[in-house]
Amino acid sequence: MKALPFLSLLPRLPGPRFPAALLGATVLELVVLTGHLVAYPFGLTQERRTPPDPPPETTPGAAPGTPGAHPNRLPGSPAAERPVVLLHGFIDNRSVFVLLRRTLARHGRRHLASLNYSPLTRDLRTAAELLGRHVEEVCARTGQREVDIVGHSLGGLIARYYVQRLGGDRRVRTLVTLGTPHGGTAVAPGAGIHPIVRQMRGGSALIEELRRPAPGCRTRFVSFWSELDQVMVPVGTACVDHPDLDAVNVRVTGIGHLALPVHPAVAAAVREALETQETREGTAPSTGTTSVA
Repeated sequence: MKALPFLSLLPRLPGPRFPAALLGATVLELVVLTGHLVAYPFGLTQERRTPPDPPPETTPGAAPGTPGAHPNRLPGSPAAERPVVLLHGFIDNRSVFVLLRRTLARHGRRHLASLNYSPLTRDLRTAAELLGRHVEEVCARTGQREVDIVGHSLGGLIARYYVQRLGGDRRVRTLVTLGTPHGGTAVAPGAGIHPIVRQMRGGSALIEELRRPAPGCRTRFVSFWSELDQVMVPVGTACVDHPDLDAVNVRVTGIGHLALPVHPAVAAAVREALETQETREGTAPSTGTTSVA
């Protein structure tokens, strides 16, 4: 499997030397948690919808899609125009993506949208349907046919269900997941209380539903997983393992679950993953794991 260009951006740390590596990751998790608790109140409400850009002037006689069709629009890459939808994890909100959002905006991503789903949602499928409506609204507002999605933890699983089971692959070009329990996790806090958390456990009906065939799924998956992620048990559950999906699993060393959406190196790698131009038609799915250590 060929190397991905964004892997060079990730920290090349030696393999974890327990307990030193785990201790360092735990300290970083506490720092991230403290910062996130400060930012959390600012993300409780849904973000304000920005009005669509005014329709660009068209050169008379120029066919749509040609360089002369929109003379007042600055040229940009297709990736810069394609919206990015950010989806948080369980009992969280859009504030978790403050740093990642800033990184993407600084490098030219014009359309960035976050979605808050209620922690009272009792079925992941319901959240996936909400995501689908949000994606349609984003496409209508921006005039784009496709989006990219970045999901952290449960958010990645919601996005995968939308893509794989609700036909979202026609709208989602690339789905990036950060510490998502694709195979179900054995340490889901409150598993006996909250229904949506029970759905994240290995062997649940929802996890088994995601194991079903998905022929022709057009979305490209990039899954970032950390060997020090204490929420993913076993850690390999954060990898996409499905014969019908075009997926790359990227190992990150030295950080834990909460740090994945805020670590600068991971943010840079996510940006590169979204910008990677790959042909979606005429290529066979290539599921594999890439190591950066």
